[in-house]
This record gives sequence, C-alpha cells and structure tokens, in this order.
Amino acid sequence: MIWTFARKVILTAILVPLGAAGARRLSAAVERRRGPNRASRLLRQGADTAQTLFGRKKRRRFGFR
Repeated sequence: MIWTFARKVILTAILVPLGAAGARRLSAAVERRRGPNRASRLLRQGADTAQTLFGRKKRRRFGFR
C-alpha cells in the first residue's frame, strides 16, 4: 500500500516534469528546423498543461489575476 503511494509520488514529482521538459526541448528543435507549426505548438501546450496540473503554476507577469 505504501509502495503504491510512493510510486504515484515519484511519478508526479519526477517523471512528469522531465516529460514536460523533454516536450519543450522537442518543440524548440522542431521550430528551429521547420519553423512554428501545429506539432510544435501542441507539444508546447501539452508541456504547459502537464506543468500546471502537476506542480508549478504559470507565472503572472505583473502579479495581476
């Protein structure tokens, strides 16, 4: 029972942010090679979604809501 909980914590604390970072790097590489397109935009949006669901919230530029 504790191992199931530990596995979930490890998954959300380590693997999801690494996956989001990998998606961002892949998106940047695609954009460098082919320019902005639907695939790179979807990769970036997926990384943003994963990042906001599992941890870091989006930064607000001026502190407004």
